[in-house]
Amino acid sequence: MARQVWSIADSIVSPLGNTSDENYARVRQGESGIKSVSDTRWNDKPFMAAAIETIQATDEATRFEQIAVKALENALAGIKMPADKTLFILSTTKGNIELLDGEERNHPRIHLHAAADYLGSKFGFKRNIVVSNACISGVLALIIAKRFLEAGQYDHAVVLGADVLSKFVVSGFQSLQAMSASHCKPFDANRTGINLGEAAGVMVLTAAPQAIGAAATVRLLGGSVSNDANHISGPSRTGEELAHAVTQALRVSGLSTSEIDFISAHGTATVYNDEMESKAFYTAGMSSIPLNSLKGYYGHTLGAAGIIETVISIRSLLQNELIPTRGFDTFGVPKEIYVYKELQSKPLKRILKTASGFGGCNAALVVEKVN
Repeated sequence: MARQVWSIADSIVSPLGNTSDENYARVRQGESGIKSVSDTRWNDKPFMAAAIETIQATDEATRFEQIAVKALENALAGIKMPADKTLFILSTTKGNIELLDGEERNHPRIHLHAAADYLGSKFGFKRNIVVSNACISGVLALIIAKRFLEAGQYDHAVVLGADVLSKFVVSGFQSLQAMSASHCKPFDANRTGINLGEAAGVMVLTAAPQAIGAAATVRLLGGSVSNDANHISGPSRTGEELAHAVTQALRVSGLSTSEIDFISAHGTATVYNDEMESKAFYTAGMSSIPLNSLKGYYGHTLGAAGIIETVISIRSLLQNELIPTRGFDTFGVPKEIYVYKELQSKPLKRILKTASGFGGCNAALVVEKVN
């Protein structure tokens, strides 16, 4: 029998707060971290994004590193992780890419593996890996951590997802004409694109909760990945490949679609992503399951997205609440899905978290509340 993998602690550092509790409270109240940002380091003109403006780079650490360290400190407070039995995973798309914008283009920590070594060493971790697979990085990192723990190679894993704003990232999405000049509107008929965001999120996983004195109430079930092989930046036009990842995640979990209580979708508010997701969930037979996107609260936080959105979804699970999709008003995707607009109370046991990204990658993960 495969070992069970539990989520025992987490944290989020974002424009909405420095802990998971602070973030969930503000999301629950409908607050968004997205606003007009005027910072010539990132763009010559104001743009809509969710920026952590209170943290600035120092001689010792970049903004990326400071946000990551704060999230790790919060998640690991009061938890003693045995270094020889713990895997550290860094999920990021660009890491210290901000170093390119200054005079330290040859800084060793511009390399993702070096940034992971630096962050892991601060907390005594001796074994680390980097997961950098576009916008599914966070969900994929959780799936990879789960598989390592199930295989018995480690007893515990600390998964950090982090990305920050930079000129490189902002100009890249602008070149694709993917950024919205107003607050994003996932799955809405009037959606015009994404808002970028920056955040760090951490989830502490274990297959041996008793060994570190942790309570075990939330576990990771089946996970799966797939690829469209469609286009370098455009998703599948049919949604069949994301549907396949979802179906496989359910199969590995031993569940039917009716046993999922809500879906935390990717929901970027671009024309093609939201269209593809609606087709995928329809194809997977999940049109009637409540679904949300959290991009209206955080923007698209790239490698952090899968982590912070899973953390908020776990809070929803524990509180038996459905968080609405901020920015959604008028249904605007080709296949019927149940996008909810208001905070709802409902008994919840299982969630499905999905993500899709450049290169056609897709990921799906089931999380379950026990007791």
